[in-house]
Amino acid sequence: MKIEFKKIPQDKKEFSTSLNSVKIEGTFCRISSSLVKIEANLIGNIETDCSRCGTLKTLDINEELKLLLCDGVFKGDEDEFLVIEIENSLIDFDEIIQSEVNSIKSDYLLCGNCETNDSLFEQEF
Repeated sequence: MKIEFKKIPQDKKEFSTSLNSVKIEGTFCRISSSLVKIEANLIGNIETDCSRCGTLKTLDINEELKLLLCDGVFKGDEDEFLVIEIENSLIDFDEIIQSEVNSIKSDYLLCGNCETNDSLFEQEF
């Protein structure tokens, strides 16, 4: 789902979109001429490799997202919201989902067997 930045209303608008097995749903609204606030939940499941043994693991996702989308370079200080600078004045929700999924996959994740394994060295695969 793509929306032009200038078409975002100032009143909160509900949305829901999905990519593969992951769905994002919540609200978005314009808070200034160059900022859009998104408060949503990322829900679904993804397959990822165990960081230790390499076996495939299905990970259930249920995360709260607080995003500020900036049309151009963000000049400010924000602690509560993750800031995403967008290009071409086009908000692409599929790209946001993909980015969040890739961020989760980049974490150090262990399967059930490796979580209980107390060995000090990682196995090679």
